[in-house]
Amino acid sequence: MSLSSLITQRYSVRAYRNDPVEPEKLAAVLEAGRLAPTASNRQAFGIIVARPQTAPEAFYRLYSRAWLLQAPVVLCVCTIQERAWVNKEGKNYADVDAAIVMDHMILAATELGLGTCWIAAFDPATARELFALPKGVEPVLMTTLGYPALPAGVKERKPLADLVHEGRW
Repeated sequence: MSLSSLITQRYSVRAYRNDPVEPEKLAAVLEAGRLAPTASNRQAFGIIVARPQTAPEAFYRLYSRAWLLQAPVVLCVCTIQERAWVNKEGKNYADVDAAIVMDHMILAATELGLGTCWIAAFDPATARELFALPKGVEPVLMTTLGYPALPAGVKERKPLADLVHEGRW
């Protein structure tokens, strides 16, 4: 599948079948995250592989959407801020790196026939507790991972002309 097709086919899945994710597919998704470019190749991140069925109440506290509990796997990208590259103006690129890692994983998942849903509005305190995160490790992004139960709906996107500025704003 071409990259263009992957980008077009990817959508936010909010209903999952009960089928497990095969270990080789999970490994391929994680490998895509490992290979993602990061600022100065610092790779100041870690990925938690979690199974919502093991602690449904805790996962519901983490993100109170029933469809989260349908997914057989949840991936959480965490940053290690002190190991990330920082530019001359003091901007830490850990969160940017985490977004790139997540994007690589969701595109790899799409290629493998798996669905994902990018989640940032979760409770970080619950994530810290649930995933036993040590000091200095911050949960930044999550995605569900599994087989979609429903077909993709229509994607609404702004026209390119509303988003692109030639030379200056």
